[in-house]
Amino acid sequence: MRRDVDHLPSVQQAELERVTQLLMTEFTQATERASQPWKKNGRILKIILFGSYARNDWVDEPENGYQSDYDLLVIVSHPDLTDVADYWYVAEERILNDPAIARPVNIIVHTLDEVNGALSRGEYFWVDIARDGIALHEGQGSALAAPKPLTAADAYEMAATYFSAKLADVDRWLATVEFHISNASSDTGFRKLAAFNLHQATETSYACFLLVRTLYFPRSHNIKFLRSLAEASEPRLIEAWPRAGRLDRRRFELLKRAYVEARYSPNYEIAPEDLLALSQSVRRLRDLVEAVSLERIADLREAAGL
Repeated sequence: MRRDVDHLPSVQQAELERVTQLLMTEFTQATERASQPWKKNGRILKIILFGSYARNDWVDEPENGYQSDYDLLVIVSHPDLTDVADYWYVAEERILNDPAIARPVNIIVHTLDEVNGALSRGEYFWVDIARDGIALHEGQGSALAAPKPLTAADAYEMAATYFSAKLADVDRWLATVEFHISNASSDTGFRKLAAFNLHQATETSYACFLLVRTLYFPRSHNIKFLRSLAEASEPRLIEAWPRAGRLDRRRFELLKRAYVEARYSPNYEIAPEDLLALSQSVRRLRDLVEAVSLERIADLREAAGL
C-alpha cells in the first residue's frame, strides 16, 4: 500500500494532514479517560485514503456544485470503537468546521478483522481499497490480508440477490411518497413524512447500487456521503441531481436533513414544490440505479458463464 500523497496539490496534502491530526487527537481524548482496558488501550491501527483522491481522478469544481470528497477508512482495535456517535462525532464536527479544510470529509470505521474478513472473501470494495488506498497513518500489527478472488458465480449471485431486494424496497418507499405528497398541500405532517420517505428511497437506491457494484454498503444515513461514493464509482448517477443552482443545492440539503429533522424537529419545513422537485430527482435516481445495476449483473452473469 502506498504511503504518500505526493500526487496531490500542496493544498490537499495539507488538508489531509490536518484531518489525520484531528482524527488522532479526538480519538485519544475519547479513550484516554476510559476504565475498560479495551477502550483505554484502544488504537487507531490505520487511516487510509481511498476513492477519487487516492486514484487521482478527483474533481474540484465547487462553483458548479461538484467537489470530490475525501474518503477515509479508519481501522481500529476493537469493535465497540467503530461507534460513530461515541468516538467519531466530535472529530467529524471539528473537521467540518475547521477553516483549514475546504473539502468535505467522509469516514467509515471498521476493525481489522472486519476488513481482512472482507478481503478474504474477495469483496470488491475492500479489494479496491487494498489496491488503490494510501496509508495516512499506520501502526504496528495493522497489515491487511492478501485479497482472495471472488468467483464470478458467487459475485453474480450476491449482486442479483441484493438488486432484487433493494430495488423492491425503493419502490415501496416511493409508493408511500405518492400518498403523502397527495395530502401535502395543506398538511405539514404529510410533508414531513414525504420528505423522510424520499430520504429513505434515496438511501436505499444508493444501497442497491453500491451493493451490486461493490458488495458493500457503509453504516451511514448520510445521503451526501452515499452519493459521493456512488457517483465516484458510476458518473452516470450524477444526472439524477441538478446541483448548479443554489435552489437545487438547498433542496438536496433539505432531503439530507429529513432523516432526523423531518421526524423529530418541530422547526423542519419543506414546501410542496420542493417535494415535487425532489420526488422527480429520486425517481430519476431510482431508474438510473436500475439501469446501471442491470448492466453490472449482465456482465457478472456473462463472466460466470451462466
